[in-house]
Amino acid sequence: MGEIIQEEKSKGGKKRPKHHSTHIDMTPMVDLMCLLITFFMLTTAFSKSKVMEIVLPEKIKKNDKVEPPKIAESRTINIILGPENKVFWYPGRVKDSKNPPALQETDYSDEGIRKILLDRNKLLSKKVAAFKEQTTKENPAITRDSLLANIKRFKKADDSGPIVLIKAYKEARYANIVDIIDEMEICSIVRYALVDINYVEDEMVKTAMARSTSNPKQ
Repeated sequence: MGEIIQEEKSKGGKKRPKHHSTHIDMTPMVDLMCLLITFFMLTTAFSKSKVMEIVLPEKIKKNDKVEPPKIAESRTINIILGPENKVFWYPGRVKDSKNPPALQETDYSDEGIRKILLDRNKLLSKKVAAFKEQTTKENPAITRDSLLANIKRFKKADDSGPIVLIKAYKEARYANIVDIIDEMEICSIVRYALVDINYVEDEMVKTAMARSTSNPKQ
């Protein structure tokens, strides 16, 4: 609080000091505070970190006898994350461990593993598009959240989409795991799982790496 002293002449000719109290108008500060609060609230809402949700299976105890789920071989595609940002894949399963199939090499580009997954997922994508069109036609007022929930249930009930088994070689990078899971979301792959690589596939990667080294891409 400040004080201003102003001299004032009295009737006798003497000057008498006149006191004026001063104060600060806080009204503009209140408006500024409200603007700052609104700004920080919006900034916090828009800058939420994106979390990748992964549902992991329950850990099996040593004494538990659990049979592995049966997977259709025609729908299965094995993706092996190799060293040096390389990606290898093969369809189906290894029928003969002494004569395993040759791994096919690709990368994380649009024309690489993404194109392979999209080609494998064409049938399901067409079904989802038809289901979406039919749902919006029957119920034009359906909300976006309800539509996405219906599509999600439709995908889970489908039995034609690919089943992707993701396996990481010992020299693969953690960033590659994030990249391949991103590709699952981009390509709308419904069924995929992180699986341990076995000894045969480990040897298959070594063979593929040796072949890639001897025949480098131009």
